Amino acid sequence: MKEKELERLTNLKELEKDLHQKGFKNICGIDEAGRGPLAGPVVIASVIMPEDSMIEGVNDSKKVSEKKRELLYDKILEEAISYSVAIIGQDVIDEINILNATKMAMREAVANLDPKPNFALVDAVYIEDLGIEQQGFVKGDAKSMSIAAASIVAKVKRDTFMEEMDEKYPEYGFKSNKGYGTKAHMDALREYGPCPIHRLSFLKFLNEE
Repeated sequence: MKEKELERLTNLKELEKDLHQKGFKNICGIDEAGRGPLAGPVVIASVIMPEDSMIEGVNDSKKVSEKKRELLYDKILEEAISYSVAIIGQDVIDEINILNATKMAMREAVANLDPKPNFALVDAVYIEDLGIEQQGFVKGDAKSMSIAAASIVAKVKRDTFMEEMDEKYPEYGFKSNKGYGTKAHMDALREYGPCPIHRLSFLKFLNEE
């Protein structure tokens, strides 16, 4: 591993290092993929990584290429002490809104970890009734190794699902847009209307055009 990458990873683990020194053993990182898209679920991953974990290339999933994310995904799952993924579909998102759906999935992802974590590092939000101590960070996936690992797991899981949905609903181009509101996706919505995995609460603007 190059010295510059080693330094970056060391800095990325400062939050975890500080918490370990304070006596917290199982520290989980929590992140989501899919809060903004017009279609598909929101996917949450929660990951507990070993204290000495130094997987080269782990970073905010948006800063990592698709091919590299898939390689890192396998390494993270292989090395993780525990990981959990929670998926909340478009029907629930429409019913309780995306923020509440995201928090619901975060609570589920943490509850399913084994061993149980005693501290959570979270990207951006505060999760009510989580049951353990937590700290949220804006752009946390660029500040914490655990959150970055979770961001990669969540992103790969959701992208894989959207690629499967592309085969089922090819007219919307989900393989390339992953449900986000690209021009091609918007044009398809205007031509074909929504499909079963679209979030109707996100499409109210179509009725206003």
